Amino acid sequence: MSSARPSGPWSEPPAKGGAIEVAEGVLWMRLPLPMKLDHVNVYALDDGDGWTIVDTGMSSKTSRRLWEALMAGPLGGRPVRRVVVTHHHPDHVGNAGWFQSQHGTELVTTRTAWLFSRMLTLDVQDSWPEETLAFYRSAGMDPAVYEARLAERPFNFADTVYPMPLGFTRIKQGDVIRMGGRDWDIHIGNGHAPEHATFWSRDCNLVLTGDQVLSSISPNLGVYATEPMADPVADWLEACERLAQLARPDQLALAGHKLPFLGLPHRMAQLIDNHHGALARLLEHLDEPRSAAECFAPLFKRQIGGGEYGLALVEAVAHVNHLYHLGQVQRSRRADGAWLYQRQG
Repeated sequence: MSSARPSGPWSEPPAKGGAIEVAEGVLWMRLPLPMKLDHVNVYALDDGDGWTIVDTGMSSKTSRRLWEALMAGPLGGRPVRRVVVTHHHPDHVGNAGWFQSQHGTELVTTRTAWLFSRMLTLDVQDSWPEETLAFYRSAGMDPAVYEARLAERPFNFADTVYPMPLGFTRIKQGDVIRMGGRDWDIHIGNGHAPEHATFWSRDCNLVLTGDQVLSSISPNLGVYATEPMADPVADWLEACERLAQLARPDQLALAGHKLPFLGLPHRMAQLIDNHHGALARLLEHLDEPRSAAECFAPLFKRQIGGGEYGLALVEAVAHVNHLYHLGQVQRSRRADGAWLYQRQG
């Protein structure tokens, strides 16, 4: 789901290996990703004797070579003393362990983000777990996609996240952290990732939103085999409605993808409204019994390509789960194992 882009001071991202100073002592940089969403934003905050960086990109030799160029170039050869990770997804935590083990950097993140990251890096699967395959069948995954996945090695977190040593520094709701000569209030989001950290400057108009709030795309809200009955839509809506009370029009939102933007209150209201609209369309669509995989049209209002299918499927499960938890739909098993959802009464 996407919508009109809010305004912002920049129309182009930083060049590869370069940085844009978005505020005094705060640099915006980019790392490439091998997927349709082909980049992640990372930020460096000047602490005087070194740097704090926020998020790290996906683990690869290419991204680490780029980090070395950034450290020698825009970061001026001064050490990276802290890595702050907003949430556990590989494009954000991917190189944190490399900074820890190779550069002696302190890792700062939420407890849930660290536990998920370390647990998943240690859980290497050479063949598909039956729980994952059962989850795909229960979602009504397209048979051709299912068979193609069976023939491939499963995705492993460890493929894209550098090994993580023991030890981290925990942050939590209500904490204050000093970075880049500023004090930042920590407010915890949810939905896109559990215990997702956002940072709200007390001293200027900057907000580090990670992937909790993005400028021109919606954060993916997905359900996975690890917790098949999860309701990330409810988690995300609760968090955004709570965080929206902190938002001001003059704040510059520094997000995990796309461009920094102004108009945070408007964007958060827009995203919340988009999800309520999608849920209303979905409920109407479920006048007839359908699997999650048969719900792409009302949710996304566009054709879903092969590269997007996996994320679309887990987001569709999230939305039918939400309606199920609200008691607005009932479900029954189809002969092939897929759950069929239908509007109550």
